[in-house]
Amino acid sequence: MVGLLGWVAIAAGWVEAGDDGAAATVAPAPLTEPAADQAGKALTVNQIYSKDSAGVAYIEAERGAQSSPFNPFGQSQGGTATGSGFVIDGDGHILTNAHVVDGAESVTVQLGENGDTLDAKVIGADPSSDVAVLQVEGDTSSLQPLTLGDSSEVKVGDPVVAIGNPFGLDDTATAGIVSAVQREIKSPNGFQISNAIQTDAPINPGNSGGPLIDATGRVIGINSQIESPNGGGNIGIGFAVPVNTAQEVAQQLISGGEVQHAFLGISGGDLTPELADTFNLDVDSGALVGSVVPDGPADEAGIEGGDTTVDQGGAQVQAGGDVITAIDGRPVHGMDDVIAAVDQKQPGDQLELTVVRDGDQRTVTVELAERPAQAQQ
Repeated sequence: MVGLLGWVAIAAGWVEAGDDGAAATVAPAPLTEPAADQAGKALTVNQIYSKDSAGVAYIEAERGAQSSPFNPFGQSQGGTATGSGFVIDGDGHILTNAHVVDGAESVTVQLGENGDTLDAKVIGADPSSDVAVLQVEGDTSSLQPLTLGDSSEVKVGDPVVAIGNPFGLDDTATAGIVSAVQREIKSPNGFQISNAIQTDAPINPGNSGGPLIDATGRVIGINSQIESPNGGGNIGIGFAVPVNTAQEVAQQLISGGEVQHAFLGISGGDLTPELADTFNLDVDSGALVGSVVPDGPADEAGIEGGDTTVDQGGAQVQAGGDVITAIDGRPVHGMDDVIAAVDQKQPGDQLELTVVRDGDQRTVTVELAERPAQAQQ
């Protein structure tokens, strides 16, 4: 289910590089024209629903009585978990969230309005990106794959449609806009997912794994989480894993490969001029290292974390650590730049970090490792 524990933006997170019911649709109000450089003609919500709904899956995952560390949205007590997904090719592969099928002993999918219920198996799941791939068993000739878009081209204000199964209400369509891009959200195993898309299109428990679709009918993300501070329903802030990330992970899972993520092994946050003034630092921007994973790549390279906890505007900040000001010669303005640099690498690759410590600047070479199964908290 979509997370109901509340989501908090973690700019300082770990850089150790997730019931049948009546059909309901929104009225076919026209969407505004998308950005001029977006290819294709804008469609109405009704047209998008007619074009794509047959490829959207209602997923039921039967779970045994267990509790998994990979599900941050509530412990699994057995029973049936429901979610959404969508067909991505003619071979019967379906994309969904890893947390939808976590711990599943059996999975069934129902495609489109009044579609047949089919058995499926989990080909693979990557908790670090909250992406999983299912394989429909049996005849796949009638499946209708959705067209995947380019999430790097998404812009704030672009109209979007979500199709899924909130609270078991299958084949529900809701509409909104892209509220923000390049968000960081927390994956089921505690790491960060970069470049998430924020939307105000209403998504709720059961929408997890379903497509976020642009005005031309292309999938740009997998609906995954909602902001819900009080554990209630949708308040107009939802997040989708970018489809570019999902597609890359899916290709590795389908080919039988293991999804690898590079691991630096630090936590920290953005160094602002206010923090620099408070800590009397010689630089006023960069990534402030709060802590270092023992025996991790950064630790072995000599990167140091903070040794003092300071209250800064009501937030606890670990002060006294190194400040990363550049990576491979490119300026670092905050922790997002560090995350992006690590995400572009593979285990075994090297990064050259420029760090400032006690007023002195030095260059440190770090060999990245394979990300562990779960982030240290």
